[in-house]
Order: sequence, then structure tokens, then C-alpha cells
Amino acid sequence: MSWTSDSPVAADAYGNHLMMTPEANAETARSLLTDPTQAHRDGMLLTLRSAPSERAVEIMRASLERNFQQALADELEGPHAVARAALLVAICTGVQFTRNVLHNSALVDGDPEVLADLLRTALDAVATAPPVPDAAE
Repeated sequence: MSWTSDSPVAADAYGNHLMMTPEANAETARSLLTDPTQAHRDGMLLTLRSAPSERAVEIMRASLERNFQQALADELEGPHAVARAALLVAICTGVQFTRNVLHNSALVDGDPEVLADLLRTALDAVATAPPVPDAAE
């Protein structure tokens, strides 16, 4: 399969199923901490194998930013939505990589409810709009 910016493998691996907004983060956390589909594994491995290619990295970055990061940013309230969306995508990618590729024992064998609650808290911290400083301060 040739890599394109609209690759179904990338779409499945990077976010068709994840919307990391405060009201969805409990479900997102549980999803990230359950056994991955073959498409998730394929997407992560495709990313790793493609990393040495500057062109492949450009295509993956553009697809990720356009298709997933921007869609998430559009759903986030408050300032710095694009930056917060990028951080949320990075957190989720890191969890998927560490759990599903490296098979980190704490993430694979840990209590799924405890892990999901901890991850939800982290996602909520980034997804929730930061307070706007009072103009009088």
C-alpha cells in the first residue's frame, strides 16, 4: 500500500476513534488502554518505519495536523486550542507506542480502571481551557 495523506491505516491509528475533549476523555482513556486493533499496530509501525524518509514525515505531519489535530482543536474551547490539541495527540501517541509497541508492563498489566482514571485526568488537564487572567491583576 502506498502512503498518502488520506491513508486509512493512518486514519485508524491516529484518531478516527478518539476525540480528546473533556466530556470524551474517560472513553478515550479506556480505548487507549485496551488491546489495539491490527490497524493501530500497523499505523504505529508504519510511522516508525517511515520516520527516516523526510517526504513520508512531511506527509504524515500534514495529514495528522489537517485531519486530526485541527478537528480536535475545533472542538476545544478557550485559548491555545491548536497547541493543546497537538499535546493531546502527542500524549495519546506516546501511550499507544509505549503500551502497544514497547509493551510496557505497567501499562499492559496494570489495573485498567486505575490507568484509565489517571490518563483521563492528564487528558482533561490539557483539554480544559486554561483560566483567563483577570484584567485587574
